Amino acid sequence: MVFSSSAFLFFFLPLVLLGYYLLPVRLKNLFLLVSSLGFYAWGEVFYVLVMLASIGVNYGSGLLLARAATPRGKKLVLGGAVVFNLGLLGWFKYGGFVVENLNTVLAMIGQQPLPALQLHLPIGISFFTFQAMSYVIDLYRNEVEVQRNPVNLALYISLFPQLIAGPIVRYHDVAAQLRQRRVTLDGFSEGVQRFIIGLGKKMLLANTLGEVADQIMAVAPAELSAPVAWLGIGCYALQIYFDFSGYSDMAIGLGRMFGFHFLENFNYPYIATSIRGFWRRWHISLSSWFRDYLYIPLGGSRVAPWRVMLNLWVVFLLCGLWHGASWNFVIWGALHGLFLVLERTRFGLWLDRCWRPVRHAYVLVVVLVAWVFFRVEALPDALDYIGAMAGLGGVTAKTMAAGTYLPMEKKLMLYAGVLLSIPWALVLAWVRENFSGRYPALLRTPPSWGLDTVQTLALMSILFLSLLHVASATYNPFIYFRF
Repeated sequence: MVFSSSAFLFFFLPLVLLGYYLLPVRLKNLFLLVSSLGFYAWGEVFYVLVMLASIGVNYGSGLLLARAATPRGKKLVLGGAVVFNLGLLGWFKYGGFVVENLNTVLAMIGQQPLPALQLHLPIGISFFTFQAMSYVIDLYRNEVEVQRNPVNLALYISLFPQLIAGPIVRYHDVAAQLRQRRVTLDGFSEGVQRFIIGLGKKMLLANTLGEVADQIMAVAPAELSAPVAWLGIGCYALQIYFDFSGYSDMAIGLGRMFGFHFLENFNYPYIATSIRGFWRRWHISLSSWFRDYLYIPLGGSRVAPWRVMLNLWVVFLLCGLWHGASWNFVIWGALHGLFLVLERTRFGLWLDRCWRPVRHAYVLVVVLVAWVFFRVEALPDALDYIGAMAGLGGVTAKTMAAGTYLPMEKKLMLYAGVLLSIPWALVLAWVRENFSGRYPALLRTPPSWGLDTVQTLALMSILFLSLLHVASATYNPFIYFRF
């Protein structure tokens, strides 16, 4: 059950909101926990037991950490919890990948292959595992207090708004909210507005542009002209941005409806002028998790320059692997890590002195090329597609011009996607700051009632059009569910 499904919008969410607000305060967390487990079991059934096992082990690990009397005892408990969490993630997500690669090696040395390992990947396991690990690690570091209420810890790990595709919520950010929170009319209204914006991003932009990307990438790369190939990966870049940021918007909005305040997960990443800047804006909860729990423990930037570069590269190799059990994901992470390392050399100094549009173009080229490895499953196919982007493909009667793939609706969504990737509020503030002296009219602010009316009409239109797509569309993937 996804947020953009009829079952969620017209059945699950209204019932949960109604029950939550009718119940007394002491039962609200328990009700949300049961609802969240039901939400997960709707799609996973048996695999809700995997989540319950994660909750039980991490809850017990927290109690043991609080009771441990010596540093060695705490390290043993922490080590056990980390091994369990990574083992759980590794088995379900990477077991088949490991066996497949072992069989490749065994075939090279003439040995019998191991039986193939076909495992179901529980939805959202990467997200709730990282959340659970953040709790025990922060507890070990004495940054949070132990959670003795099993309902509260279970709710933290399983809370349905951010359960299956993030953002990754850190325990210290919501610990106080698990004990006590208050929903105001203004807060609920803001949550509804944020949810509608996220739903619009998903249904109107991501799904529409995803159809263009899928259509182009279904064509053999040898038959693609360079403009068509760039159009395909450009549409995918916008699809994954609006798909994932739209989900994050909906999760943040849902959280507000129940009194939770989740941190932002995206901040207009495609306006970045360096790969460092891109990762400060893209999937912020993941990049900050790797920074605090891997990069800094490895030494961060406090070690020799060569170690800093190695640490960065290792972190992004693992970041790529976190996204999926495929060498293409590893290559995607390695490419980002490589350019992060390069930006710490003289190349970075040269880049900082470049004209801003040049820096922006550099980021877009790197990110778009890297997205090819993220989107295309087989390495040879990914390399062929990059070849088409470089002009090594061709135009045939089958592929024709880029405009062939863009009927009017999709063309409008492409323009809208590009425009909405830009923070126009900051652009307007910059214009006013720099040109208001010559053009005093720029300082004038429209009456608040006018802005409120326009905003209300815009939100109502987005909701109406989104619900039309929910009712009629069969193409409704959520990219990050498989992670």
